[in-house]
Amino acid sequence: MSYVVSYDRTDELLLKRQLQTRFTVAKQSKISYLLNAPGADKPTPIFTFLSFDGRRVKVYANRSIHPRQWDATERRALTRGYPRNGKLNDWLNLLAERLTTCCDTHAAAGTAPTAAELRALAETEAPAAEPEPVAAPGGLFWQRYEEWVSYTRAAGNVRTAQAHTTAGRHLREFADLNGYAIDFDTLTPTVGDRWAAYLLNVGGLTDNTINKHLGRLKAFMRWAGKRGYTESTALDRVSWARREPDVIALSTAELAALESLPLALGARLDKARAWFLLACYTGLRYSDLVSIKPQHIRPATDKLPAHLRLTAQKTRAVVNVPLSARALNIVNRLLAGDLASIKNQPITNPVLNRFLKELGQLAGIDTPVEVIRYRGGIADVTTCAKYEKLTVHTARRTFVTLNLGKGMSAEFVMKLTGHTSYKSFQRYVNLTPQRVAEEFARFHEMPSIEPDLGQNCT
Repeated sequence: MSYVVSYDRTDELLLKRQLQTRFTVAKQSKISYLLNAPGADKPTPIFTFLSFDGRRVKVYANRSIHPRQWDATERRALTRGYPRNGKLNDWLNLLAERLTTCCDTHAAAGTAPTAAELRALAETEAPAAEPEPVAAPGGLFWQRYEEWVSYTRAAGNVRTAQAHTTAGRHLREFADLNGYAIDFDTLTPTVGDRWAAYLLNVGGLTDNTINKHLGRLKAFMRWAGKRGYTESTALDRVSWARREPDVIALSTAELAALESLPLALGARLDKARAWFLLACYTGLRYSDLVSIKPQHIRPATDKLPAHLRLTAQKTRAVVNVPLSARALNIVNRLLAGDLASIKNQPITNPVLNRFLKELGQLAGIDTPVEVIRYRGGIADVTTCAKYEKLTVHTARRTFVTLNLGKGMSAEFVMKLTGHTSYKSFQRYVNLTPQRVAEEFARFHEMPSIEPDLGQNCT
């Protein structure tokens, strides 16, 4: 007797699809979490991706975290310095177990879970309502702090407002970690000292940055005091020593190498070089460079050369900066829109700084320099090529250093840069050993240099 074995093509495709589904679902045994906005400066949602039957399902973990507290390698919240994150990791592990169990169950049945079913697993346990960690009951501290930041931003000091926001974030994280209720009356010298220690040991900040953050908090308290929000002056007794960093400025030869570097006109590096050179020729800050308008140019007269007259964005002081022929040429390019980015906006500060490092390398500005950072009074010394430390602010330091080297008086240079105190101006002065020796030789008789005859004594 013979048998004829027949099969339906539809059954074969269904079996193949079931096997594929089982394999795809089984692959989800390890759940990997990601941040929705890893570059944000505020808490961002946590999620994971699962793939089924050619579809990707995005499942949010019903939790958020600040990217600073996230370990991108382990894909979990950092717990060192953030003990409360342990509960967050417990929830992420529980959710991963739920998702894995769901996947395994469907894999055994040859089916795929629905998106709604997976997302429901993250919603079955809503996050516990946590009390505000840094606001005392009835306290208005953070409300007034946000008012101060908004006031600063409205005054046109956007970058300063961003710095205030960063200082506030550090203070919130410190309060959250230690369970402090920050308010005007609870900011005692002891709390101020502990915050400074936190910035050093947990935040890993340098002495200069800690000094700046303390200064910002004190400035806020003074602002609040003038408006009658507080009478506390306790923070005035808190201090952190500032360590003056070494000034990095270009030499005359390095500036010439950058000027003569062959670049295609209108290319991104050509535009970046023009912004930087304009700062070298005028001593203006980046915030002032990007604010130049046609009304700021004063044409040359019989008594005065062409110059810029504008109000400094940082200090609000009026500065008059004479324009050399090279500087005037760049200003004309700027006003014509030739230096704008592809979005018809000035190159942003971070992007410009990145381009400058590329330019410095191409120009051979690679002299080894020591970079000294102080943390808790202890020097952390590293050595790198000079171009690696180039920023747009290097141009302002170059302007000061080179003009002092040409014999301009400090008072005259201060007038051009808008500095009102010699103490702040002094940070821009880069007195190289060669400059010190040359200046000393102007006032003292120096011994002549004996020629080396290459003879050995016997």
